[in-house]
Amino acid sequence: MRPSDLAREHGLSTQAVRNYEESGFLPPAERTPSGYRVYTEVHAAALRAFIALVPAFGHATAGQIMNAVHADSVDDVLLTIDRGHEQLLRDRATLDSVSGAVADLTDVEPVPQPRTIGELARRLDVTPATLRAWEEAGILVPQREPTGYRVFRAEDVRDAELAHLLRRGGYPLARIALVVDQVRSAGGTDTLGAALTDWRRRLRTRGLAMLTASARLSEYLTARAATP
Repeated sequence: MRPSDLAREHGLSTQAVRNYEESGFLPPAERTPSGYRVYTEVHAAALRAFIALVPAFGHATAGQIMNAVHADSVDDVLLTIDRGHEQLLRDRATLDSVSGAVADLTDVEPVPQPRTIGELARRLDVTPATLRAWEEAGILVPQREPTGYRVFRAEDVRDAELAHLLRRGGYPLARIALVVDQVRSAGGTDTLGAALTDWRRRLRTRGLAMLTASARLSEYLTARAATP
């Protein structure tokens, strides 16, 4: 098989195939006396595996997996794949927690007027020091009166309610700050709902890609093992 034969199946350039070989994503090709590369079905299986690994684990990790295969480090291959599945599981757990928290926020009573730090602390049954810590972490961004006192508006109370729910779920402040920032950027929980739906779709797509990648990698390992 020529480089163009492998490239055509995936819509790649022949140079991309050569680059993948040079990067160790494909096993070394044999050479004709005139120096042309000669690929086999084993190389085709390797390329199918790498191409399938990219949407499942990302380009860099896909390359690491293929390099580990060619170094005969199967344990490293399996460990990297396990870490990918572990990350997907964590992402699913985070999504479920955020989705539940956002759903709970729809039942929160309307806030008729700005609240002081003491009033908000009593509403959430936390200490003012806790709210100040959340502010330092970027979770809360209350306005300040000319006197320097904090003023918590309706959106600040919403952010505090979401932080409180996630904190009870055991999430660290840094991660909560990222989630709350998404809510603020989306303009509220209604818009965030659409973002969460898209997030769930992307996680499902990645999970299915992992299944395909595992199948292609298994096929390549089998073909590689059968090569003299």
